[in-house]
Amino acid sequence: MRLALAGVIAAAAGVGLVGFIAAIPTVADTPGRQTDAIVVLTGGGDRLAEGLRLLSQGQAKKLLVSGVPQGIALADLLAGLPPEDTIDLDPGRLACCVVLGHAADNTAENARETAAWMKAEAFTSLRLVTADYHMPRSVLEFHHALPDAVLLRHPVFPANVKREAWWQWPGTAALLLREYGKYLLAVARGVFEGDTTTGLAAS
Repeated sequence: MRLALAGVIAAAAGVGLVGFIAAIPTVADTPGRQTDAIVVLTGGGDRLAEGLRLLSQGQAKKLLVSGVPQGIALADLLAGLPPEDTIDLDPGRLACCVVLGHAADNTAENARETAAWMKAEAFTSLRLVTADYHMPRSVLEFHHALPDAVLLRHPVFPANVKREAWWQWPGTAALLLREYGKYLLAVARGVFEGDTTTGLAAS
C-alpha cells in the first residue's frame, strides 16, 4: 500500500514537473506593446541589458531594477554590461528613468517592492523581465502582490540553461527541479493565503 502510494506521488510529481517545464515561456508576450513600467529582476546581466533595450525603444516610461544589493549604484550595474550600440549606458542620462530597488532579497519581496513602487507612480501595467525558467514563479508572486495590474512576460534565455533535452544536462535538470520546488512552495503559500492563481498563464 505504501509503495503504491509512493508510486502515485512520484508519478504526480513527474507529471507536474513536465507540465511546469512545458509552461515556461519561449517568447515575450505581445512584443512592442507599451506598458507603464518595465521591471527587471536581478540575477543576470542579460536581464538588465534587455530591460534597458526595451526602455531605449520607448516601450515604457520607467524601468525598475528590483533586488539590487545595498550600496550598489546605477553606475555600478551599468559598468558590468558590455557596451552595445543599441543601449544607452550613460548613468547621467538614465537617472531620470531607471530606479533601483534595494528592498528585495527574493522573488516574493521583488513583487512586494514592485507593488509599492507601482502604487507610488500610479502605474497599472508592467513588462516583467527575468530568466525564462524563473518566469512562472515570478508571475505567480506578482499576481499575488499586484492582482489588478496588467503583466506582460518578457523572458530572457541564459546561455547556460539548456531547455532542449534538459534531462540530458545535469546542471539544467537540477536548476529546473529546484525552481519547480520553489514554485510549488509559492503555490502552497498562496493557497494558504487565499490566492489560487497558478502563475502559468499570461495576463
